[in-house]
Amino acid sequence: MGRMHAPGKGLSQSALTYRRSVPTWLKLTSDDVKEQIYKMAKKGLTPSQICCLWVRGLGAA
Repeated sequence: MGRMHAPGKGLSQSALTYRRSVPTWLKLTSDDVKEQIYKMAKKGLTPSQICCLWVRGLGAA
C-alpha cells in the first residue's frame, strides 16, 4: 500500500550498503572459518549458538 501524500511505499532511502570485502584485521581464511564451524557443529552447537560465538567471541561480523 502506497503513501497518500508522498511517492513510494515507505522503503527507507538511507539504507547502508553491505560491504562484501573482508576486514583488514581479520586474518582467517574461508577454509579456517569452515573448519571451525564444522568443529562447533560436531560438538552439538546449534547454528544460532555458532553465530553468537562468532559475533561475540571471534569478532566476525
